[in-house]
Amino acid sequence: MGQSLPNSIHDFHDDPRNADILVWVNGALKPRAEAVVSVFDSGFVLGDGVWEGLRVVGGHPAFLDAHLDRLFEGAKAIALNIGMDRAALTDAIYATLRANAMHDGVHLRLMVTRGLKRTPYQDPRVCIGPATVVIVAEHKTAKPETLAAGLRLFTVHVRRGRPDVQDPKLNSHSKLNCITACIQATEAGADEALMLDPQGFVATCNSTHFFIVRNGEVWTSTGDYCLGGITRANVLAVCREAGIPCFEKNFTLTQVYSADEAFTTGTFAGLAPVRSVDGRDIGERDLGEGSSLPGPMTERLQALYRQHLQRDIALRAGVRLA
Repeated sequence: MGQSLPNSIHDFHDDPRNADILVWVNGALKPRAEAVVSVFDSGFVLGDGVWEGLRVVGGHPAFLDAHLDRLFEGAKAIALNIGMDRAALTDAIYATLRANAMHDGVHLRLMVTRGLKRTPYQDPRVCIGPATVVIVAEHKTAKPETLAAGLRLFTVHVRRGRPDVQDPKLNSHSKLNCITACIQATEAGADEALMLDPQGFVATCNSTHFFIVRNGEVWTSTGDYCLGGITRANVLAVCREAGIPCFEKNFTLTQVYSADEAFTTGTFAGLAPVRSVDGRDIGERDLGEGSSLPGPMTERLQALYRQHLQRDIALRAGVRLA
């Protein structure tokens, strides 16, 4: 039997409404085909900027405060003046959602670059204008068939680096190490890359965070070599609230291969079950063709995470109505 093709956890079914979306570009809402930035923009020239991906539920961006915290932290780290405060960015996000009549099943990308340069060169002093701010909101959700089948991961040679090389806490536009990891995993027939830290312990995936379940305990990496994931933090929070033992710790591939369950976390798809790692099926369940995931702990955490998300949305709705 032939092996099925890889699926990206970020893949989605095309929605014809996305052809006509309005994109927020530096204060103006522009049709998709006209939403452009200059070839002299810092983001295009060098990947110089920061960004956030947000999920929209019930007309509100989930966990917006945490996402803005991370955005401003990253901007400060690279001495980038966004030129807008939190309130202004929040208003711009809601203006984009209203203009597109978006309410549910929406993913939003907030992107900030250092702005226009007078010549293609890395020095920020050659920037001649304010930061470029773009908001793209699209109708898209993770494919349910991908979540049901589970992800196949492949451990790549590309490592997550130390913060003195390129700080993994920065959610920067420059993602070449993750892209290289993604390419290697895809060429190996997998759906997502599993990346190790400089010591050889499991760190994270190329576009999501990674968890395993062993003997009723939930493990994830120390966090030293991965982005400060919003969904990752929320999963740890719901574990603690529910009394589920959870640990941020070093662990090896040997412990991954013998795990009872594994899953990834991310804003777009939430918690996604992992079917196999490096060709080893995860868990003792029958994972033949047609079988479905998640395992019992992953399923429980998916439900707890959904409740946690709904509480955040309810709180934000109250804030916007006040």
